[in-house]
Amino acid sequence: MSNPLQIGLLVFPHVTQLDLTGPAQVFSSLPDVAVHLIWKRIEAVPSDSVIALTPTTTMADCPQLDVICVPGGFGTDELMLDEEVLEFLRKQEKGAKYVTSVCTGSLVLGAAGLLKGYEAATHWTAVDALPFFGASVSRQRVCVDRNRITGGGITAGIDFALTLVSMLINRQAAEMIQLRMEYNPAPPFNAGSPETAPAEVLAAMKERVAPAQARRLEFVRRAVGTSI
Repeated sequence: MSNPLQIGLLVFPHVTQLDLTGPAQVFSSLPDVAVHLIWKRIEAVPSDSVIALTPTTTMADCPQLDVICVPGGFGTDELMLDEEVLEFLRKQEKGAKYVTSVCTGSLVLGAAGLLKGYEAATHWTAVDALPFFGASVSRQRVCVDRNRITGGGITAGIDFALTLVSMLINRQAAEMIQLRMEYNPAPPFNAGSPETAPAEVLAAMKERVAPAQARRLEFVRRAVGTSI
C-alpha cells in the first residue's frame, strides 16, 4: 500500500482565500492524498475577506511534504520578513518534489532564497518585485521551471493546481477534476489582465493599488537585505 501524497498549503493572516481554497479544492479531489493547511498554531486565521481559515497542522508538526504551496495576499508582506516561516520553507524544500506558489506567494519563496535562478509568475501588480530575489519574470498564467511551479494572480490558482495534478498523476486525472468542478470559465468581461482591461479600468486600478505596491516593495527591500 503506497503512502498518501502529502500536499501542504501555508495559511497566514490576510491570505487571499481563493489563492488557497482554489488549489485546495483541486488537490482534495485526488485519491490517496493528505492535504494540510499549515500555520504556527491551530487557531482560526483571518483571510483578506470575511472567511477565516483553520489550519490542520502546525509548522512544527507538519510532515515532510511532496508539494509545498504558498498562496498570496496582503499578508505576504510581513511573511517575507518572518524567519520562522522562511526557515520552514527552506527545510521543506530539501525533500519536496515540487515547490510552488500562487499570486504573491512567489515573493515569500523568493525571500526564502528558493527562486534564485528560476523563472516565476506572480500577480501582475508584483512582477517588479521578483527580480530582487534573483528570479526572472514570467507572465504565463502558470509557470513551470524544473520543480518550481508558480501561478499568476488569484484565480490562476485553479489552473496551477490542475497543471500540477497532470504532472503528479496524469492529464486524464486533471481533466476529470476539471470536469467535476465544471471549471469552464467564460468571464462576463475581458478585463482580467492588464493586457486586456480597458485603459480607464487599468488606470483606475493602478491608482488604487499604488500605495500597496509601494509598501510591498519596501518589505521586499528589507527582505533582500536580511535573507539574500
